[in-house]
Amino acid sequence: MPFKSVKNIMKNLNNILNQITQLTTHIETNYPELYRSLEENPMTLPVSEHPHMDKYVMQDYLESLKQLLEHYLEEERIKHSL
Repeated sequence: MPFKSVKNIMKNLNNILNQITQLTTHIETNYPELYRSLEENPMTLPVSEHPHMDKYVMQDYLESLKQLLEHYLEEERIKHSL
């Protein structure tokens, strides 16, 4: 694999990791009750002892965090509208 491709892959992975960090920090700060449940979320638990972590796995994890937050906010809107 050419050096430029590896560099782009690492840059992309770093970008995904930064987004995950920002989102989890946002959740921790603004929705601590949801943050506590992240450890219990099956999407956050590795299936194997040495999971393979690549940009696709991390992107899936980022998307699962976004969906979790969206779902939580929707439930909160419903609760407060009743």
